[in-house]
Amino acid sequence: MEGTYLEVRLRKIAENASRIREACGRRGVDVLAVTKGFAAIPEIVRAIEEGGIRRFADSRLMNIKALRDQGFSNEITLLRIPMISLAAQTVRYADVSLNSEYAAMEALSEAARAAGKVHQVVMMVELGDLREGMLPLEAVYTCKKAAKLPGIRVVGVGTNMGCYGGILPTQDNLSVLRLVAQAVREETGLALPVVSGGGTSSLKLVYDGTMPEGINQLRIGEGLLLGTDTTRGDVIPWLEQNAFTLRAEIVEIKDKPSRPIGEIGRDAFGNIPEFADEGIMRRAIVAVGKQDVQPAEITPVDPGIRVLGASSDHTILNIGNSEQHYRVGDRISFRLSYAAMLTLCTSGYIAKKMVRE
Repeated sequence: MEGTYLEVRLRKIAENASRIREACGRRGVDVLAVTKGFAAIPEIVRAIEEGGIRRFADSRLMNIKALRDQGFSNEITLLRIPMISLAAQTVRYADVSLNSEYAAMEALSEAARAAGKVHQVVMMVELGDLREGMLPLEAVYTCKKAAKLPGIRVVGVGTNMGCYGGILPTQDNLSVLRLVAQAVREETGLALPVVSGGGTSSLKLVYDGTMPEGINQLRIGEGLLLGTDTTRGDVIPWLEQNAFTLRAEIVEIKDKPSRPIGEIGRDAFGNIPEFADEGIMRRAIVAVGKQDVQPAEITPVDPGIRVLGASSDHTILNIGNSEQHYRVGDRISFRLSYAAMLTLCTSGYIAKKMVRE
């Protein structure tokens, strides 16, 4: 493959899926594979299926529609709170949606009745991260109301952790979710089979054996794809970390001063950059830039290379301490954060190379 590209090792993703499914299964926890991090690329979804995970979740209706168009009939959950204006599309393409507003559920009810379908909803409960969700007492009351809506089936309660406030899941806060589920069952008579206890940051409680009894679903993206947990700054040792690698082609190698020459103003993004004077530096430019990925989110595999910065289209590297002899046309490999994987998979300018190994 020519140019700069994102290499995806499908076998490693399948292996991660299998390991996560088995670890969670031993604790009675079902897994939804979150596909938004890789824009629901079908080959990657199939690799996750090969690893034994059968249910999926995505925050973008466009991705869910694309999977349906590819023939995927698996259960798919819409992670982003449904927009009232897109209620009909939500019901059409997603089997389940996460909800925190009664008005949205009314719109889903109307759309489901018009389509002759029953749409499942999971009520999101606020446990401290301060993104989406109702306060626990409000959730019980709203579940009671939503249970009466035609075309809607309240199947569970859930919570989000670590995505906005950085709040970590613990036995204490997830036990509150379990109590909310119990209260909803008692107040409504609903079976409420789903108690969804967050995402990758909750995996630690699974493998530590501290997940509260009754939490029976996790929505896993980062751990499945990268084998990391950003909220804790951890590598998950029992998972593969190198399923995604950016390989960026070198377009220039020059010896240049480390500090720009002349009066410094604002850069192309409106910032006033600062530079240390490190003398003449062996520098390489690779064909990837901020339009594709933020330079702080990629790490050279070669320990002798340092990322200096980037413009829209180019990333500048110090290669002077590398033991490798790089030439123009070679590629430099980078490890990715979750944010880097997300933007690179979304970028239409970055080719994707699927590798089965």
